[in-house]
Amino acid sequence: MPKLVDVSHQITKGMITRPGLPEPDIQENTSAPGTAHGHGDSTGRVSMVGATGTYVETPAHRYRDGADLADLDLSRVADLPGVVVDVTSASQVGPEFFDGLDVHGRAVLVRTGWDRYWRTEAYGRPGHPYLTETAAKTLVDGGATLVGTDAVGVDDTSPSVEGARPALAVLLAAGIPVVSHLCLLDRLPARGFTFFAVPAKVRGMAAFPVRAFARVD
Repeated sequence: MPKLVDVSHQITKGMITRPGLPEPDIQENTSAPGTAHGHGDSTGRVSMVGATGTYVETPAHRYRDGADLADLDLSRVADLPGVVVDVTSASQVGPEFFDGLDVHGRAVLVRTGWDRYWRTEAYGRPGHPYLTETAAKTLVDGGATLVGTDAVGVDDTSPSVEGARPALAVLLAAGIPVVSHLCLLDRLPARGFTFFAVPAKVRGMAAFPVRAFARVD
């Protein structure tokens, strides 16, 4: 039987996804128990930015005329054959890591191992592994459908280059959604799984948390 593997982080009140982003505020309210069935109604409210926890970025994040969450085709984020690329030995991920790899129509998940620092001061610091612009172009040319990483993002976040984000720009320009802050990719095989990372269908937003998981066949 297929096995489901959750590769997304929990979202909890007061957590920090990365330095500089607001913390989510979660409020849960339960009404008094009803007289008919003895149960109360529970409702809640979450205030957070779209880039919270494990989230997907759509082309609208970078390009004004790009697809936003409401335009995102499910075929881009659901039921995708996946491949895990282990780059834990590298700080800079170039095109050589994808040489000879069939990425066409696949979710390409880049395993850096950086998720081990999640919710520590080290997580948001510069120095996490990232894709070069050439590597991103290689994935585009290879026909990748989605790209994911268990690090802060696909780009270098060093102060000297913060804001440039060339790899993200290349991927989003090609209509390839990017999922950041994945975790536990070591629990997935290199191949032989199907990947899902579906966000809420919100008009006017370019990024949103996902429940990312894989069905291992």
